[in-house]
Amino acid sequence: MKVLIVGTGGVGESMAQIAKRRDPKSEWLEKVVLADYDLAKAQTAVDKLQDPRFVAEKVDAGDPDEVAALAKLAGVDIICNLCAPNFNPPLLQAALKAQVHYLDTAMTLSEPHPTDPMHKCGVKLGDEEYALSPEFEKIGKYALAGFGVEPGMADFFARYAADHLFDEIDEIGIRDGSNLEIPGAKGISFGFSVWTTIEECNNPAIVYENGEVHTIEPFAELEKFWLPEGIGEVEVGHVEHEEVIQIAHNADRLKGVKKATFKYALGDEFMQAMEVFRSINIDKAEKIKVGDVMVAPRDVIAAAAPDPNEIGKQYVGQTAAGTYVVGKKDGKERKVYLYQVADNKECVEKYGTQVVVAQTAFTPVVALELLATGSLGSKPGDPKSGVHNPEAFNADDYVALMPAFEFPGGLLEMESEYKLARDRQALLDLAK
Repeated sequence: MKVLIVGTGGVGESMAQIAKRRDPKSEWLEKVVLADYDLAKAQTAVDKLQDPRFVAEKVDAGDPDEVAALAKLAGVDIICNLCAPNFNPPLLQAALKAQVHYLDTAMTLSEPHPTDPMHKCGVKLGDEEYALSPEFEKIGKYALAGFGVEPGMADFFARYAADHLFDEIDEIGIRDGSNLEIPGAKGISFGFSVWTTIEECNNPAIVYENGEVHTIEPFAELEKFWLPEGIGEVEVGHVEHEEVIQIAHNADRLKGVKKATFKYALGDEFMQAMEVFRSINIDKAEKIKVGDVMVAPRDVIAAAAPDPNEIGKQYVGQTAAGTYVVGKKDGKERKVYLYQVADNKECVEKYGTQVVVAQTAFTPVVALELLATGSLGSKPGDPKSGVHNPEAFNADDYVALMPAFEFPGGLLEMESEYKLARDRQALLDLAK
């Protein structure tokens, strides 16, 4: 397989490092083009790899013709979009023009309802992307949408739970948190894309319920949730995230799930900072005039804040990403949390990148291997082309590959008070 990775920030670099580590002998990975608007940045990532399969190129992610031309010149099979989601539209068009597969880790952006944004949806996350499914079907290619960690791994876990662990599903709730900290540091820090974090934390949050998606205040309905592997209890609240949409979009594959939520543990200080950003409009992506130039306030924050990948290397601790599922099995109520916990020090040592971006980059590489080896889309009922989320595919091969990628998952049987009822073990064993 030949791959074009557009965007060589933390996730793009992590993806390359994980791919090299997973397939050092080129059993399925033939060539990877690391492309960025900043050629020096792409070249730096390539130099760290010290592998002739990886090459650097300059490209403007906002120019679909330029990206498509590079894809054709390099003869790639897939364009991997590791840019901020505002670049999804041009990169989706680039894949269609080049007639290759496409993959991203976040879907196209939402637009708030014009008159009632805290109760009603306007343009939903992914609406513009799902609309392109017929065009990808025409060229016989996939657009693999939301194939990161959250969304991505969490959605594969939702499908795995539906296929193996439940007869009925009442709720699927993505729950994310950590005990990460920078010793001695004060104030907030961004562990992921500054631009994307501000987007999802300041937009109205979303909930799927009774067959419809509706909005709710960001960080609403705070609750305590217990996370495994020594992280412990955290406080989580609603945030806008693709999993809610993706679960709703694939509800028929998930035992007709009745409710979907995404709740994230951010901490009081971070939530207060986001509220301040909203109150003075510096969270906005629309450009305003400052002196003689037009600038987006959010871009200023992103430029001024420390690079999340570099400052993230100073973190101490772990982060958990996972899927909380409530339903019934054999007539009895069941609650499980399927998760993956990663340690920051370990990720920095293995991949040279911090834990949050390494976690995000893991699923795209698994998806590439599954696609290259013919496993993705090979099971009965799997789609053969078009725009699809992880829930659309049988998750067994994905789960089986997790230990080989050194990102093993775990599963907790949870009591009502969120206490550990079962020791960590491989997900695949739990299906037996």
